[in-house]
Order: sequence, then structure tokens, then C-alpha cells
Amino acid sequence: MQVSNFVIENLMSKSLGFWRTWALVVGTMIGSGIFLLPAVLAPHGAFSLVGWIVAGTGTLFIALMLGTLARRIPKIGGPYAYTRVAFGDLPAFLIAWGYWICVWAGSAAMAVAFSGYMSVFLPSIATAPIAGAVSALIILWIFTAINLGGVGNVGIVQLVTTLLKMLPLFIVAAGGLFAGEVASITPANPQNEPLLLHIAGVALLTMWAFVGMEAATIPADDVVAPERTIPRALLTGTLTATAVYIFATLGVMALVPAAELAQSSAPFADAAFRLFGSLGAGLIGVGALVSIGGALNSNILLSGQMPRAAALDNLFPARFGDLNKNEVPEFSLVVSSCLSSALIIMNYSKGLVAAFTTMILLSTLMTLVPYAVSAVAELQLQKRQKTAGGSVKISSIVIAGLALFFSVFAIIGSGAEVVIYGALLLVLGMPVYLFVRRKSRNV
Repeated sequence: MQVSNFVIENLMSKSLGFWRTWALVVGTMIGSGIFLLPAVLAPHGAFSLVGWIVAGTGTLFIALMLGTLARRIPKIGGPYAYTRVAFGDLPAFLIAWGYWICVWAGSAAMAVAFSGYMSVFLPSIATAPIAGAVSALIILWIFTAINLGGVGNVGIVQLVTTLLKMLPLFIVAAGGLFAGEVASITPANPQNEPLLLHIAGVALLTMWAFVGMEAATIPADDVVAPERTIPRALLTGTLTATAVYIFATLGVMALVPAAELAQSSAPFADAAFRLFGSLGAGLIGVGALVSIGGALNSNILLSGQMPRAAALDNLFPARFGDLNKNEVPEFSLVVSSCLSSALIIMNYSKGLVAAFTTMILLSTLMTLVPYAVSAVAELQLQKRQKTAGGSVKISSIVIAGLALFFSVFAIIGSGAEVVIYGALLLVLGMPVYLFVRRKSRNV
């Protein structure tokens, strides 16, 4: 998950053609997730292929649904804005609150992934939980400090950075196909779990690598022929990312034995070591750090902007909307990074891979809820349009229905513990909502 630098760089652009929009879709998805997911997926073996296909297909429906809503409601806040238009303030607050949780939990996961790949150069990080936690916290606050200094001018062409991100994935995927061993891949469903629950569980894990494609639902005015370009870019971008993820995961699994892979803090670097030795592992490690660092930097930016959008609508405390001298929501950023830090500290005793798994499950769950509500919002808006005597698009209704089905399916796969934690976190937002509403009435 990440918010592409291209989003920031091109907010003022009015000439996004197909390839730049495609690069936006792919670039927003390929961030930190794929670089540690092979270790998380190792126990599922060949069945992870099914998870990638299911998650990729579900992501496609969600992306198309969000694209329709973005053209209908070109407002900041994404799913939050769509929910507010369709259902009002309280549901919108819960979506903003849940999405904010997703973002700061995602920042924690990215900091952990960054720390994992630092172990390529500092092995003690992988063996000592305290060292891993400290390094993750240092990285988190370095990027928070960068964001507090202002967004600035990014100045990097998205097409180039997207290709650079995919390069280490292509190298390992090709190496696994030619030099790997199929016997290294764990058989499908080794735990003999019920089929549908297993598919849902693996799909939720793989969904983490697709979270962030909503950043591509840019206003139609920014895109050349948006009615054609956005759907084409969403379709081809999602298919591109899915193909890269599948082959890269299988490549790593073919190169690194399952038992070793499940404990790996840097799966792609370990795979590259088997192909090219220490130099290859180091180069892949650097590439992964660049990609994860960019994802973390952009995600921290979003952790300040989402609460600010709600604060400007009087649905979050006013301080979340305040800007510092660099035009940055400082209070919002600092609170978000404090919560990310707490999550890192609470989970690091489990070990790096287990901590990462917990964080991505929570973050993905809290993203799927806004996706599901956005799908219901699209159905509600279609119903209003019909009631008002307008025409409705059957294709939009079908896509929204499929997006809703997949979101609920993946939520079920997260397991009772994660769902309970997610529900409790949403409920904890209610006192904040009541406080803000009472204060706004007294003004």
C-alpha cells in the first residue's frame, strides 16, 4: 500500500494520458507489501496463487467502482467523501476514522518491512526483536520529520520509478523460473482448512499488496478522455500488478525452501543471494528499501491528510485541520505516527514476520470496510438517480455488487480476532464524534 508520489506531483496537471494513468495505478500498488508477503504466504504454498488471482479480480471490481464514484463526486477524501454524500455525517465519520486507522496501521507495517530489509546489511535486526523495533521506530520518525518539512516538489517521473520498482521483482521471478525448484513450494492447503475460508484468508493477506489503488481514482478533469482512459488504465494496471505479484511470489518460493522462507525478514534478498550471492542480495535489498521508503513516505503524508479532510467538515477535532508554517497538518501527522509507534511496540515481541502479518491484516480490514461502504454508496446513488427520473447504468450496479461481495468475502477471511479488534477500534471513534458534534453545536 502507498499513495503514489505521482498523485502529489500531478494534482495540477490536466493532461494525464493512458500510460501515465497506467503508471499511477501500478505505482500506487507496488509498494511495501510484495517485498515481505512471500514469507507470510510461505505456509500456504501453491495456494497463494489462488489468493493472488482472487484478490486481483476483487481489486479490479473495487477499482472500477471507485473510478465511477470519483467521476461522480470529485471531492477530496475518496471513500469518506462518497459516504458523506450518500449517507450523511455519522457513517462518513466512521469511514474516515476506519480509513485513518488503516493508514497509520499501514505505516507501522511499512516501517517493519523497511526494518526487515535493513537486516540484509545489519543482520542483528532480524535476530533481536528490540533492535528490529528500534530500527522500525527510527525509520518511521525520520519519514515523519520529512513530511513535517513540507511536501515540496517531487520531480520524479512516475513511469521511471514504477519500472525501477518492478525491476527486482522481475529479476527474482525470472531467476526462480529458470533456477528454482518446484519441490521447494509447499503443496496447496497443507493445513487442510475448509476451502472457502482458506481462499478468503489468503485473499485477505494478498489484498494488502493491492491496497492503495484508490489513489488512482483521480478527478476526470485530470485525465484525457476519462470515460475511456480511467477504466482501461485500471484494468491493465491491476492485471499488470497481479501478474508481477504472482510470478515474483512463485519465483521466491521456488528459490527459498518453505521453512526458511517463513522465517525470512527479506525474502527477495534471500532469493537473490541464492542466484547471485552477496552482491545480488545487497542490490535487491537496496531496491526494496527504495520502494518501501517511498511507500512509507507517501503513506505518512496520507495519515495527515485524511483526518484533515474530516476536520475541515467538522467531523474530526479542529486541531487535525491546523497547518504549520510549512502548510502541513502537523498535529495530525504526529498523532498518527504516535499510534503507528504504539502498534510497532505492542507487536514486535511476536517477531518481524508475525508482527507484519498482524499489522497488514488490521490495515487491510480497515480498508475493506470503506471499500464495502463505497460500493453500497454507489448502489444508493444509483437508486436516487432512478427515483429522480434519471437513467441508471446496469454495468455500474453489477460492478458495485461484485465489489461489495468481494469486500465482505475478504472481511470474513480476516478471522474473528482481527474483526473484533477492528470493530472495537471503530467503536472507540464514537466518543470523538459525539465530542466534535457537541462542540460544533455550541459554537
